[in-house]
Amino acid sequence: MEAPTTKDYPTMGKDFINELASFDTTKMKDVNTQEKIIMPTAEDVQFEKREASLFQGIQSFDTAKLKHAETKEKNPLPDQEVIQQEKGVQQLISGIENFDQGKLKHTETCEKNTLPTKDVIDEEKKTA
Repeated sequence: MEAPTTKDYPTMGKDFINELASFDTTKMKDVNTQEKIIMPTAEDVQFEKREASLFQGIQSFDTAKLKHAETKEKNPLPDQEVIQQEKGVQQLISGIENFDQGKLKHTETCEKNTLPTKDVIDEEKKTA
């Protein structure tokens, strides 16, 4: 890909350049610019000094002053009761997963829908 030449850039018309050159600045509104520079408070300066001194103390700390410490790793094993409970749960799950559906007997479902008697129907009509 070739670099663009000056001919490739857009140009401004001569009338626009003439208009800029003959612009009357007295038609512009007068505006007062306010620069807002917020100086840090005494608390901010104290906080930064404290923070800087802490960082300096950390960086210049002599690690030779530290004492050697032994670390004991503890790995508590579950007791016998917890192991038995977990085995029971695993056996239940494996029993469900490995169940042989061929051992099931075929059954037919008989739906019973009892109809209300004439007395019950008459009583409902009276209350409604």
